[in-house]
Amino acid sequence: MTLDEFFLIGVTVTLGSHTFEPDDIKAFARKYDPQVFHVDEEAAKTSVLGGLCASGWHTAATWMKYNLEKRMETEGVRWTGPGPQPEFGPSPGFRNLKWLKPVYAGETVTFMRTALAHRPLAARPGWHLLTLLCEASDSTGDKVIEFDSAVLVKVE
Repeated sequence: MTLDEFFLIGVTVTLGSHTFEPDDIKAFARKYDPQVFHVDEEAAKTSVLGGLCASGWHTAATWMKYNLEKRMETEGVRWTGPGPQPEFGPSPGFRNLKWLKPVYAGETVTFMRTALAHRPLAARPGWHLLTLLCEASDSTGDKVIEFDSAVLVKVE
């Protein structure tokens, strides 16, 4: 087995779906993003967004939750290559975060990731940098969030 096969390079993996309930939206927002369209249903109706919607950070954090739950469930692929199974480490960051459409209360969002590439890190022998396209769509199929991410993976 190659690392490309293990990481499912080029394959979009569905991580799961989540319904953003009003109480959860407000609880998250009160702690982390207390803007009126995230915390007050009545005031949200007259806001620029026209209704209670999840914080973009709530949407991103939920993507991460589902990603971690699915991390080692790479669509039934198990490491059969030489040496120990690759070990996922921390992320050095993300780029190009786009909140493309509001996620309104009651909306169900499906989260996905696509592994794009990996490369060895000269400064960290035995480690690779895996790059991912991260995204989510609402029940109509419209994308609501998209970003590029990376994760360090120990491969030796």
